[in-house]
Amino acid sequence: MIIILKQNAKLESIKNLKATMIARGLTIHESIGDFTGIIGLIGDTSKIDMATVASMECVSDVKRVSEPYKAANRKFNPLDTIVNVAGRKVGEGFFSVMAGPCSVESEEQIIEVATRAKAAGATILRGGAYKPRSSPYAFQGLKGDGIELLLKAKAATGLPIVTEITSIANIDLYSDVDIIQVGARNMQNFDLLYELGHSDKTILLKRGLSSTIEEWLMSVEYILSGGNNNVILCERGIRTYENATRNTLDISAVPIIKRLTHLPIIIEPSHATGKTWLVEPLAKAAIAAGADGLMIEVHNNPSCALCDGAQSITPDDFDKIMVEVKRRVQFEGKILS
Repeated sequence: MIIILKQNAKLESIKNLKATMIARGLTIHESIGDFTGIIGLIGDTSKIDMATVASMECVSDVKRVSEPYKAANRKFNPLDTIVNVAGRKVGEGFFSVMAGPCSVESEEQIIEVATRAKAAGATILRGGAYKPRSSPYAFQGLKGDGIELLLKAKAATGLPIVTEITSIANIDLYSDVDIIQVGARNMQNFDLLYELGHSDKTILLKRGLSSTIEEWLMSVEYILSGGNNNVILCERGIRTYENATRNTLDISAVPIIKRLTHLPIIIEPSHATGKTWLVEPLAKAAIAAGADGLMIEVHNNPSCALCDGAQSITPDDFDKIMVEVKRRVQFEGKILS
């Protein structure tokens, strides 16, 4: 249920309204803009009489929300959420580029890639420390040592870092990580999402391999319902019958997400296709569709990469792509942040 407040409603009246709803066991989600305010009610609202609420002094209108996701719903929060990551903004009006290797392999590798990525215009460093793989025999990442190397690259370049978490048991290792990534395989790991919802970290939630947009947003709801509103969505391609690419990039997810939720969304063209030559055109498409950022895999020696070298571009190619990205971001009137 959504309660739309009157313009210039008295604070005491709003306070009484909120107290009444909380006393009935409902959770309050409040969004106050320059001209109006919205109070979203999360919980069992079936026994709330809309006419009674509408008659209250501070209330302009009352509406029920049919979608199962409440906190993520744009109806609850019509203003776009802008996530602050170590002073860098991700969201409406701002554009972020997260770049780096699929997997951290050595101190020399990650610092070299981070330095080159920053010089080209990347705003956040990505790198996998824990790598969930389809095969138990594949390289699983350097784990805790990988996080330590990412932190060294952060110290050397000043770039905030984003890396994936696979188990809540390792959460203590992420105390200095700026963005915790939840990968596609863990999108419906609800215990993990619940715990991250009670943290103060920015969470990057990737779409599941075969998940619908509603299922994706319901996973977001686990995080938001815990009180953590610092969430960025990532469309990284979904599994279809098409085999020309590793996955199928659902570019339509960008405007749909923008319509349904207030949260920022970025595109990852690397995982979406598994082909380096498709990274640039899909990066351009993402900007045109209204995405708030990109995540691109960059490796200093892709042919020798321990993970996903086939979809990783070289620093030289990243330089060229960023020239086009900057030009298009500027044309869209956004700030590279």
